[in-house]
Amino acid sequence: MPSTHKQDKPWDTGDVDKWKVDPFTPADNVAGTFAEESSFATLFPKYREVYLKEAWPMVTRALEKLGIGCTLDLVEGSMTVRTTRKTYDPAAILKARDLIKLLARSVPAPQAVTILADHVAADIIKVRSLVRNKDRFVKRRQRILGPGGSTLKALQLLTNTYILVQGNTVAAMGPFQGLKEVRRVVQDCMANIHPIYHIKELMIKRELAKDPELAHENWDRFLPHFKKRSLSRRRKPFKVTDKSKKAAYTPFPPPQEMSKVDRMLESGEFFLRKSERERAQREKREEGQREKKALKMRERQRDFVPPKEKTTKKKKKKKEEEKVEEGEKHSKKKNKRKERADDDDDDNDDNDNVNVKEEDVDRATAQDADPGRRKLADHVWDDERPPRKKRKSKKRTPSEGDA
Repeated sequence: MPSTHKQDKPWDTGDVDKWKVDPFTPADNVAGTFAEESSFATLFPKYREVYLKEAWPMVTRALEKLGIGCTLDLVEGSMTVRTTRKTYDPAAILKARDLIKLLARSVPAPQAVTILADHVAADIIKVRSLVRNKDRFVKRRQRILGPGGSTLKALQLLTNTYILVQGNTVAAMGPFQGLKEVRRVVQDCMANIHPIYHIKELMIKRELAKDPELAHENWDRFLPHFKKRSLSRRRKPFKVTDKSKKAAYTPFPPPQEMSKVDRMLESGEFFLRKSERERAQREKREEGQREKKALKMRERQRDFVPPKEKTTKKKKKKKEEEKVEEGEKHSKKKNKRKERADDDDDDNDDNDNVNVKEEDVDRATAQDADPGRRKLADHVWDDERPPRKKRKSKKRTPSEGDA
């Protein structure tokens, strides 16, 4: 039952901030030192050893202000924090535990020391177990960073946090509300929801928070609603079937498929013994293995096959082409010489025929004038006929082209 005793309290004034958290001082610890010692330890990877060794003095000075003792064990590869008799804040040991966790996750020491403040919290998100396939995990982890780290920088500005993506985890530092948003964005990114959608939503919320009139209203009407697109839910195109190619309708059902036993009965394998059946299967398996082995050996031998020398072939081809061209040139010259010789012989024959015809005409006219001289003219014509030139036979030399 709610209280009905409503009276004005002199200490409850309007200038009092009820949500303000005052820092914890040694005066607030009325009970004194702790009854038992509390400690936390964590391991760190080998590649962080050199950096932690250099930054450990700064970590020690930061923890001494809260009365927390710390130890760095390089042999075992571990960091330990514990309470001492000077510790006055019970929550300081929890802050120190988060500090060594962040240092082990490759967070720089100056940034990790800020976790000791009251308004800063830390969250380490394990993302490797959210995705089974390694290649898919690497691609989705890269989406958190974005091109040139732009997506990660936008998330840091919108959530007022520090985010470090390292290996299989995502380390975040900042206020509680910002850590809640970062965890939601990272988990949705591993579930194949791009961070840009959350970034748009956070930007709209940031602008709406500046308007005091919308402080007590629902913001769903201003936020974007993205529909999830799945390949299985896409509309399938209408398939037009060609009825002309459709088989004729038959009222009888299709023939029943043969079972495994029926196939064994047909091949005669059913009547074999178990050992014979196993031997046949083993032989079939070994034959397939031999074929695969031979195929792999042929593929391996390809690397040891010497390449064909292209330069020698080109030279041989050039030499053969030059020989053919020389033979063709020689045969052309020879043909030209023959044609010239034949033309000279034809011209000489024509000149002889013209001279003979003129002498016949003169002799015919003389015989007509004096028939008694016909016989004498014949003898004269035979003596005066010029002798025919004999053709000089040229010996043919076999050319390289004819060979």
